Amino acid sequence: MDIRQLTPRYSVSPQISPEDMEAIAAAGFTTVICNRPDEEVPPSHQAQAIGEAAKAAGLTFQVLPITHQSMTPQTIAQQRDMLAASDGPVLAYCASGTRSSVIWALGAAAEMSVDDVLEATRHAGYALENLRPTLEQAARQGL
Repeated sequence: MDIRQLTPRYSVSPQISPEDMEAIAAAGFTTVICNRPDEEVPPSHQAQAIGEAAKAAGLTFQVLPITHQSMTPQTIAQQRDMLAASDGPVLAYCASGTRSSVIWALGAAAEMSVDDVLEATRHAGYALENLRPTLEQAARQGL
């Protein structure tokens, strides 16, 4: 696993496996969000398999498959709501962690400065500077 913390309550990761769930729970996470569409992975790594393992490890499991094209104000709000509803730290994953970082950044821009959002993602290894205009617009619109 390659877990990268963006905030004390939100971390991202590239694709995880069912076998990772015990370690994820032991690391203190309470919720796992799958941002990866099932079409991108074999059945062994689709949401159902990961979700069953997560639940067996005592984790809450949420599914919000996204692509860059499907990051709408609605999906951004859904991700933000999932994070807010969690009773502890959240781990979101996709193929590389980038989409999970981008959707967080778009939601966080309404609450944090764009510079702080970009610093958090940069510190975690995700260079999202090219999204600055979009993040600034999201901040203005209060997405």
